[in-house]
Amino acid sequence: MAISQLLNVADPAPQSGPARKVRTVAVAGLGAVGMAVARRLNRGIPGLKLVAVSARNRERARETVAGFDGGVAVEDLGELASLADIIVECLPTAAFPLVAEPALRAGRTLVVISVGALLAYPHVMDMASEYGAEIIVPTGALLGLDAVQAAAQGTIHSIRMVTRKPPAGLAGAPYLREKGIDLNGLNAPRMVFEGTAREAIRGFPANVNVAVALSLAGIGPDRTRIEIWADPTIDRNRHTIAIDADSAIFEMSISNVPTEENPATGKITALSVIAALRKLSSPIRIGT
Repeated sequence: MAISQLLNVADPAPQSGPARKVRTVAVAGLGAVGMAVARRLNRGIPGLKLVAVSARNRERARETVAGFDGGVAVEDLGELASLADIIVECLPTAAFPLVAEPALRAGRTLVVISVGALLAYPHVMDMASEYGAEIIVPTGALLGLDAVQAAAQGTIHSIRMVTRKPPAGLAGAPYLREKGIDLNGLNAPRMVFEGTAREAIRGFPANVNVAVALSLAGIGPDRTRIEIWADPTIDRNRHTIAIDADSAIFEMSISNVPTEENPATGKITALSVIAALRKLSSPIRIGT
């Protein structure tokens, strides 16, 4: 059977043999990413079952899951760890510890979308080790993290990333407010930031989680450099990364279609989470 058939999104009917253990899943946050993940879980992913969600608007969340198959509870963030084996975090950075700490303390698997929160709350990585839990960072809106991780087994000399987004995709960023940068009426590309990944995520917490994921895969947030551009000539979020290592020199680019709900988030982000979840229970794993 071809690999494409084995990985078909339609999920072939299970064959006879030992029953696959079903792991329960909870989704924390029902924004653009969380909602897409919850709906895909409801459609069915072999070995996984959606059992709970959490959202700021609990009434709307109840209305949403009322149409799902089976019983899906709507609970507070801190309760999800008692209900599910896997917690998918899709939250603003400030709310991250409310779901991460209980999940890790309970020894759960935590799938992290707000990757920058790992730098804001570094103690959670120690908690994962202390309690035998697991933190999974999906590739998200970037690409090539498997190649970066492979290169990091040798020596990486430098990593540089250039992010270009339509001005609307950067709207509300704390860095822009602090520096008094107004993107209204912008008619030409403008570089609004240049610095380290650690500095970037502080100033653009909703925009460059990909830079933190890249830094964790490679040489860390203080050596990974990033430029952020507001570009009114494009309608997609573009990321280009360049790596110089002793094993390879490579450059990769991706242009992501923004979600309708949130122009700062690409549609591929939710698909990356879904792929990571499928990988958890798949008998075949592709990539590093």
